[in-house]
Amino acid sequence: MNNNFKQKFCSRCLYSSDHPLGIIINKNGLCSGCTIHEEKNSLDWEFRLEKLKKLVNDYKLKNSNKYDCIVPITGANDSYFILYVVKHILGLNPLLVNYNKYFNTPLGVHNLANLRITFDCDILVQNINPISVKKITRTTLREFGSVYWPILAGHTVFPVQIAVKKRIPLIIWGAHQGLEQVGMFSHKHEVEMSRRYRKDHDLLGFEADDLLSVYDFLNEEDIWQYRYPDDFDINNVGVRGIYLGNFIRWDPKAQHEKMISLFNYKTTKFNRTFDCYDHVDCYNYMDIHDLLKLYKNGYSKVTDHACREIRFNRISKSEGLFLVQKFENAKLKYLDLFCNWLGIEQSSLNFILNECRNEKFWIRKDYNEWEFNGLSLNQKKYKKSSTFHESFISTKNNKIKEPKNKYITIGKGWP
Repeated sequence: MNNNFKQKFCSRCLYSSDHPLGIIINKNGLCSGCTIHEEKNSLDWEFRLEKLKKLVNDYKLKNSNKYDCIVPITGANDSYFILYVVKHILGLNPLLVNYNKYFNTPLGVHNLANLRITFDCDILVQNINPISVKKITRTTLREFGSVYWPILAGHTVFPVQIAVKKRIPLIIWGAHQGLEQVGMFSHKHEVEMSRRYRKDHDLLGFEADDLLSVYDFLNEEDIWQYRYPDDFDINNVGVRGIYLGNFIRWDPKAQHEKMISLFNYKTTKFNRTFDCYDHVDCYNYMDIHDLLKLYKNGYSKVTDHACREIRFNRISKSEGLFLVQKFENAKLKYLDLFCNWLGIEQSSLNFILNECRNEKFWIRKDYNEWEFNGLSLNQKKYKKSSTFHESFISTKNNKIKEPKNKYITIGKGWP
């Protein structure tokens, strides 16, 4: 590791002062994410839920044939719980919107179809020209080490585009990533969706039009569907996006397990984390996307999962560190699938991936040999093992069903 590189670690969780979203560690050694998490145990959540009900009441339409709000959903993450709150607690009639990421697993297709049927909702699915998606992915991979930029861009802009087009002003999201991970805001701030947060954090600082100047082979036809609506149109409709996590005590593990019990949400085991609930709809999120996160930031998604569980006091810091070290360098399973989809040789892809390695966390030993010196190896060493990961419920026997030779690009339903 670079000798000039110094970092502080939170005294409670596993995050460091080098977190890409920005984090503050106070004089007592506690990070801002842990500090804001403590609000979950002190806020009056009954009061906040009533506040949410009053907020959304202004958007309820007397005509039951109209939509009260828009809810962005996928075949994984918190979609089931969000929709459960929207329909069963808030009594709203939502229009569901889904951006097709093209890396769909059979499990994700099943969950999405089951969600639509179970909650009896209309859904709009955006299918961007796959040729354009591949062109953009090649650009974003080479320029800033992201295979997920089109997915993040589409998932965060399609709901806003539909809100403007159909004049449905209210968009309801789950939890705010910046608040949950690093305490970027307080729950009491009741921060809402913003163009700036999307660009700076979700899109790594690049809007769709910024990609046009990178490589000549991208053109207007490739990027126009990723453009955020202009402020005039947004203000004319009064579009706003609220986060349920500001009004409901957000606990992904407990929420997912409730959805498994009530609505048959399907889960699976992963190679690179102990959490069986997140991102079961995608072959690449916990695979090549997660590897790139490790290469660039010195930690991967399993650290996010462990920090969350430490904050909920379900595991100790030592148990969390054990789980991180157990999973973070696990081998990828679907790299060949990604290469086939993108039309690239694995040797070429490996060259690009290695170019993304951050020298703060990786020491080059030879041409194609690297030594990992990431965050988990620079904290106090623990020997204690953990069986906590066994408490996560996998509704599938083992892993995501193996694909034959390609992704399920269009999931029309499930028998």
